Amino acid sequence: MDLNSLYTDLTEQQRSAVISLPRAERLVKIASIKNVEVSELVALLAKLSGLPVAKNIELVENPSAVLPLRLIHEYQCIPVQSTERIESINQSRSTGEDNDNTPLRLVTLWPPEPKMNRWIYAMSGRHAEWQLMHPEVVSDTITEQFGVGAGSLDESEIITDVTERNEVEDEDAAVIRFVNEVVNKAMADRATDIHFEPLREDLQIRYRIDGELIPVRVPDNLIKFQGAIISRLKIMAKLNISEKRRPQDGRISFGSGANELDIRISTIPTMYGESVSLRLLSQKSKPLSMTELGLATEASNKLTRALETPHGIILVTGPTGSGKSTSLTAYIRLINKPERRIITVEDPVEYEVPGVNQTQVQPDIGLTFANSLRSVLRQDPDVIMVGEIRDRETADIAIRASLTGHLVLSTLHTNDAPGALTRLIDMDIEPFLIASSVEMIVAQRLVRRLCQSCCIPAQYDNKYLESCLATMRLPLDEVANGHLAYQSVGCERCRSLGYRGRIGIFEILRISEGIHEHIVKRDSARLIRKTAISEGMESLMHSGWGHVKNGQTTLEEVMRYADLEAEDE
Repeated sequence: MDLNSLYTDLTEQQRSAVISLPRAERLVKIASIKNVEVSELVALLAKLSGLPVAKNIELVENPSAVLPLRLIHEYQCIPVQSTERIESINQSRSTGEDNDNTPLRLVTLWPPEPKMNRWIYAMSGRHAEWQLMHPEVVSDTITEQFGVGAGSLDESEIITDVTERNEVEDEDAAVIRFVNEVVNKAMADRATDIHFEPLREDLQIRYRIDGELIPVRVPDNLIKFQGAIISRLKIMAKLNISEKRRPQDGRISFGSGANELDIRISTIPTMYGESVSLRLLSQKSKPLSMTELGLATEASNKLTRALETPHGIILVTGPTGSGKSTSLTAYIRLINKPERRIITVEDPVEYEVPGVNQTQVQPDIGLTFANSLRSVLRQDPDVIMVGEIRDRETADIAIRASLTGHLVLSTLHTNDAPGALTRLIDMDIEPFLIASSVEMIVAQRLVRRLCQSCCIPAQYDNKYLESCLATMRLPLDEVANGHLAYQSVGCERCRSLGYRGRIGIFEILRISEGIHEHIVKRDSARLIRKTAISEGMESLMHSGWGHVKNGQTTLEEVMRYADLEAEDE
C-alpha cells in the first residue's frame, strides 16, 4: 500500500485540491470530505507510510537551536526527546569523545518528502527519524512554543528550497508571509476577529474565538516589524498608508485554498501607533438550521408559524455579536421556496443563500438601508430582510411595507424583546402602527457550547444552585435538575478551553392583545415584560437553563446574562 490509498473515494478534483494545500491542512480537508475523524486518518496515514504515531510531544531543550524556526514552520516538524539521544550525550560526556551519531527524532503531521530529509541533515548534521501526530496538536504546539508566524520573521539566513530561491527573502516578503499566516491561523481556530494592538514596547495580537478574546503567542522580535505589518494590512485594504492620524475603514478579499474571506478592516490611532481590527466573514460559511441555532422544539414551532404568516414584521434583537445576522439567515433559509420571492438588504452580506436576491448597502454612494428598501419594494417581493433598522426612516418604510402585504425580517440593538417595542416608539413611530405591524420579537444571546469530548458531570452545592436560580428568576424546585448539569474541563480538541463553538439562548415575544394594549398606551418595557411572562413567554434565563440541563453549556455561562432578568419585578 502507498499514500494513494488515502485518496480513495475522492474525485480527481478533490484530490488535486488536497494536494495543493499546505501540509498542515491536508488531513483536515480529507477528513471533512470523507466525514470521518482526523484521528482515524492519522492512524491510516501511519499504516500507509510505515511511520509510528507519537503518543505525546516532549520537546528538546531549546528547539530553535536544533533547527531554524523557518524550517520548523515550513515543514511543520518539532524536534522531540529520545532515549537514544540522552544516552549518547551521557556517553559523550563520560568519555570526552564526540559520539553523537543518533538520529534527530521529529514529530510531524504528514510523511516527509526527500528534500525535507536533506535540509534536516544539512542544518542539524543528523539524520531525521520521523513520527506522526494529529495535525492540530503539531500546529498548536508550534504556535504556543514559538508564536504564530515566527518562521516568517526568522532572521536566520536559511532558505527552504534552493531551486526556488537563491537569496534570502527580504523583509517585505517576510511580513507578507507573516500576515498571511496570522489570518490562516485565525481561520483554523474559528476566530471571528483579529486585533493588532500596539503597546509601549510590543505589538499584541488577539483572536476573538467563541466570543472570548484569546491572546496569540507572537515572535519576540515582532515590535521591530510593527510598522511594516500595519502598512501591509492597509495596503491589502487599499487604505492610505501615509494617513496615521485619522481612523480608516476598508475591506480585504483574502483567499486561502478552498476558503474565501471577506475581511472588514478598521484602523484607529492610539498612543503607540495604529490599532487595527479585522472582522473575518467567510464567503463559504454554511447557514445554520433552526436546531443548530439552539432553539428548543416549542420555541422553534412558534417561530416557524410566525415565519409562515404572509405579512408583518419579525424582529431579532440583541447586542453586537449576539448572532442576529446568523439567525436571520437561518429564518430566510427555512422559508425559501421557489414560489416565494425573497430580497435582502444587508451590511455586509455574511452568508450566501441560493435562490435569494441579496444586495449590500453602500452608504458612500447613497445606497443606505432606507434607499435600498424603497427600491426593493418596486421589485415585487414577498419577503424582505433588512439587515438592521438604524433610524426612523428605515423603520417607517419597513412598517409600511409590512402593512401592504409583505413579510419583513430585521434586527434592532436592544437588550431584550420588550425593549424593541419601546425602541421603536423612541424613533417616533406611532404606537398604533407598531402594534398593527409587529408580529414577533426574538431576543437572543450566545453562550459557549461545552466541548463534548472532555466535559464531566458538575458537582454543585444546593445552596449555590438555589442562589443562581433565584438570580435567574427560576423556580427553586429546579435544584434537582441542576445535578444533571456538566462542567468544562479542557482538552486538545478545544485548546484546553473547555468550550468549542457557541449556541443561542432565546426570548420570544408574540404580540398578543395584552401586549397590544401596552404598546398603544406607551407603557414601559418592564410592564410589557411582566405581561409577556404571565402569558407564557420563556425568558433568556429559562432558555439558557434548558441548555444547562441538556449538557450544551454550563451554569456559569448562562449566569453571565442573569442581570438581564433584574427588571422582571
